[in-house]
Amino acid sequence: MKVRITLVRSPIGRKPAQRRTVEALGLRKIRQSVEKELNAPLQGMIDRVSHLVEVEEVQ
Repeated sequence: MKVRITLVRSPIGRKPAQRRTVEALGLRKIRQSVEKELNAPLQGMIDRVSHLVEVEEVQ
């Protein structure tokens, strides 16, 4: 299953681990989106920064 991950809140002022996670997802700017195949490591990254990103399923 593919998901679209969109950065909706800025990582500025967040813990360094959260900022690195957002960057590792490939997100640099607000409202930027990336599409990735969902797997266990990616789900963990999304859970870690769920308050900063929006996730939707892509068909």
